[in-house]
Amino acid sequence: MRDIECNLKSVQGQIVAAALRAGRDPDEIALLAVSKRIDISRIEAALAFGVQALGESRVQEANAKIPEVEGNAEWHFIGPLQSNKAMLAARLFDAIHSVRRASSVSRLSASATAVDRSVQVYVQIDQSTKSLTGTQVAEVTAICRQVQEANGLELQGLMTMAPYDPNPEASRPYFANLRRLRNEIMASNTEFGRIGLSMGMSGDFEVAIEEGATIVRVGTAIFGKRDP
Repeated sequence: MRDIECNLKSVQGQIVAAALRAGRDPDEIALLAVSKRIDISRIEAALAFGVQALGESRVQEANAKIPEVEGNAEWHFIGPLQSNKAMLAARLFDAIHSVRRASSVSRLSASATAVDRSVQVYVQIDQSTKSLTGTQVAEVTAICRQVQEANGLELQGLMTMAPYDPNPEASRPYFANLRRLRNEIMASNTEFGRIGLSMGMSGDFEVAIEEGATIVRVGTAIFGKRDP
């Protein structure tokens, strides 16, 4: 498992370097190690080397995996959340990064309340273009307010994924968009408090940090390539 240790040190060094380039405190950025389709032995190795948060994208896979993993970790769900999986997701995960609609907020709130848990929520922003319309800003603000007021949920931030491009710089406009959207929402809704930014993956997390990411979702750069 030495590869995981070396990879993790490299990623942590890149996080520090990117933060310093942007004039930020590296401690402001959390690392979410994406463990989907990764063997339990390799997940436990990552935890032993200092990983504190793990990300999964399939509820059923996580349901089988999480009870078997030895070691303390915060578990985050980063995949599409199906309505019939909301209860199980609320039971398994500390944070969910893929809440898109008001109906999802209602279901997740009811589920979290039923299992007596508090779930952190990142509202997902889908960007098909490099600019956000006023309508999108209003819709996102309304969903954030719904999360803020819902039982069993805690508004943690916004999430986005840039379209895949081998050039990390191609992601920058999308990350900058999310930062501007966050700043606009916070300026107009002080009751929300600090809103984090979940953005950046293995290929572009340094750019995401330069644009304000507070949590980056890194899998391949830590665990290596996954089986299909």
